[in-house]
Amino acid sequence: MVADGEVMGFIPTVDSAKARRFYEDVLGLRFVSDDPFALVVASQGTEIRIAKLHEFTPAPYTILGWRVKDIEQEVRTLSAKGVVFKRYPPLEQSDAGIWTSPSGARIAWFADPDGNVLSISQHVDGVASA
Repeated sequence: MVADGEVMGFIPTVDSAKARRFYEDVLGLRFVSDDPFALVVASQGTEIRIAKLHEFTPAPYTILGWRVKDIEQEVRTLSAKGVVFKRYPPLEQSDAGIWTSPSGARIAWFADPDGNVLSISQHVDGVASA
């Protein structure tokens, strides 16, 4: 059954060298492999295949995100590494770029070197994801 399988994420890139530096050095993901088709990294046991393409248009929405325990600290850490957090008017975001959803979840968005939108979020215990 599919429900018993391991989940794997997919992200496109046109520059796998830049992508590898970003996902390993900036985000701290573990390198798994690199072949002519994809760079593979892992996050808490979930593999992410960064597919090598000649061209693509990044989606305007979040394609992958991470739940974190302390979003303020994560934003500070990533900002210190050069990550710029996205602004989405008319959402009311903090000076750091964090939006608080109606459920209480706090979310911040950023892009990888290819323009793929990623997010980090901190969720309120017992409340469904935003």
